Amino acid sequence: MQQAWGVLTSGDEKEISTWVGQFGFWGPFFLIGAMVAQMFLVVVNVVALMLVAIIAYGPVWGSLLAILAVSVAATVGYLIGRGVGEAGVSKLIGRKAERKVAGFVEDYGIWAVIIARISPLLSNDAVSFVAGLASMGYLKFMAATLAGIVPLTILLAWLGENNDRLKSGLLWVGGVSLLLFIVYVVYDKYFKKRQS
Repeated sequence: MQQAWGVLTSGDEKEISTWVGQFGFWGPFFLIGAMVAQMFLVVVNVVALMLVAIIAYGPVWGSLLAILAVSVAATVGYLIGRGVGEAGVSKLIGRKAERKVAGFVEDYGIWAVIIARISPLLSNDAVSFVAGLASMGYLKFMAATLAGIVPLTILLAWLGENNDRLKSGLLWVGGVSLLLFIVYVVYDKYFKKRQS
């Protein structure tokens, strides 16, 4: 685990590719498993694992693998949220976080999922658990997940070619997506107020 963590957080593309490559046929399964496991480990970031896939398998196959891995993890999170109920989700992500995310999903539905997926600064996993808990339709949830994750993956594949561009790009994407969401929330609240 220490070796894996050291390699995956090194930022060295060749080292990451070589390390993931040692798993051969099982490499993609390892990355999908890691994506599911990271839902329960605060130390590993979704975006970091997506980058590992892109760096190890190239921009096209790596991007497809990253999208598949996020989709599998999102499905597992959704099914867990649906299966364990409110008390179980509260234990997984904390009562306070569960209430915040539940309110967020209740108010903004698929837009909450899209924004959480596209922004590298927000938690992907909490949204999966809560969407399952809130009984959002699975197809609707997955469509929103893909609507957020596909543009982010394409951007990561482009940014991943240059480390400096990647760091500044992720900050810009996170900041702009949060700003757009805040503008949307303010507009939505103001518009709703005027209607009522």
